[in-house]
Amino acid sequence: MSEDAKAPNIPMRDIFDTINDNYYRLTASEKKVADYVIIHRSAVQFMSISELAEACEVAEATVSRFCRRLKLRGYNAFKLALAKSAGDHSASAAGFPLEPMEREILPEDSIEEMSRKLLNANVEALVRTNELIRPERIQQAADLLTQANMVYCMGQGGSVIIAAEAAHLFSTIAPNYFCVEDSHMQATAAALLETRDVLMFFSYSGSTKDIVDVMALAKARGAKTILFTRFTKSPGTVYADVVLQCGANEGPLQLGSVEARVAQLFLIDVLFQEVCRRMGPKAQENRELIANALADKHL
Repeated sequence: MSEDAKAPNIPMRDIFDTINDNYYRLTASEKKVADYVIIHRSAVQFMSISELAEACEVAEATVSRFCRRLKLRGYNAFKLALAKSAGDHSASAAGFPLEPMEREILPEDSIEEMSRKLLNANVEALVRTNELIRPERIQQAADLLTQANMVYCMGQGGSVIIAAEAAHLFSTIAPNYFCVEDSHMQATAAALLETRDVLMFFSYSGSTKDIVDVMALAKARGAKTILFTRFTKSPGTVYADVVLQCGANEGPLQLGSVEARVAQLFLIDVLFQEVCRRMGPKAQENRELIANALADKHL
């Protein structure tokens, strides 16, 4: 059993109290993590372990040890503790007041105010995603898709909904796009991929065991992979031929936010339009054929 698995649950007390109590027991490298977390407490809950390690100029293993030093099971448990602490709007034990974020929905908000905050959050996610788009990566992904024999769209949890939407959208211009939802069937499909096949995987974190297992299988088979993710240094990116980054920040308590899905859908649409341009008139012809075939199903 791993050390993370044996560690107890998140302590009930505030995570910053725990950091303060353990501060002088930390190594010099672990103190760098603690100092960064205390100063950037609101931002850290949206960072991957790779991003935090890079920001602190330490190894990822140091961040993991820091989390275990606080009696946490791992980095995800640490981010959850940060999110719970941020939910308390009173002053923290370290003396830093935690003001509610502009986007946070409060019990006293009117429906109009709630709608405005949600609109702003979604617009912000779209703007950030647009800023993160790298034209050369869109072109590389479009090259792979237009040359592919079969294209399989996959994801885990809420991301499988995005995978299904991508498969549906691309199937309006070509017949070789399929969504595989079940994790066992994903492994089965990946094990039989060929060199002209493409795997499109959707994962906000890019760091689940399933994504690493499936993408490693695809790479071993010589197939090409396109990963849609928030974090460009996640474990899944090691196996990706092309990484397309979305810009929505999702906290550990959100568990699949709408804004993160909106950001990924926007990224899918950008890639879709580029593939349509590559296909030329054929894409429009296929869409018209499908529209005619479905016309009789409408009243």
